[in-house]
Amino acid sequence: MKIGIISDSHKHIKNLNRVVEFLKNMGVDLIVHLGDDYADVDEIGATDIVRVPGVFSDFYQDPAIPNRRIENFMGWRVLLTHTVLSHENDLLGDPKPEDLINNKKIDIVLYGHTHVPEIRKENNVVFINPGHLKDEDKRGYLPTFGYLEIIENELLVRIYTLKDYIIFKEEKSRR
Repeated sequence: MKIGIISDSHKHIKNLNRVVEFLKNMGVDLIVHLGDDYADVDEIGATDIVRVPGVFSDFYQDPAIPNRRIENFMGWRVLLTHTVLSHENDLLGDPKPEDLINNKKIDIVLYGHTHVPEIRKENNVVFINPGHLKDEDKRGYLPTFGYLEIIENELLVRIYTLKDYIIFKEEKSRR
């Protein structure tokens, strides 16, 4: 299974369109958008997108929209969240990422918020932050996005730069 990972598009629709086109050309089965901005996906009219809102979004306060989702991708339990930890804007009943991680309820955490691209493995949980899609960012990171390929008990994770689609980071992991 091939999954595109996007976060923090912040109304940079042109960049979002470029990423979605690139990922679709790579044959992704699904695209995940991890918030900021939840409604950006509506602007591009793409299908096969799963999303969660950012913590400061009005959508985050709507109990009909899940702020965090746990998905099963080929037997891997994957948490989709904007923040890697609980947040003061969480709604009552929102799953707490740290509880899910500590209680070994998930295998992969897909998150955004920091705008800092990251791939790391800690206590057998793979953490992936695809970065952001803004033209410029105060943290100094170029626009990036992620790609996750799941092949049975193996993961291939890549973070690409938007400018030239060069692999910024790459990690392979096994269960």
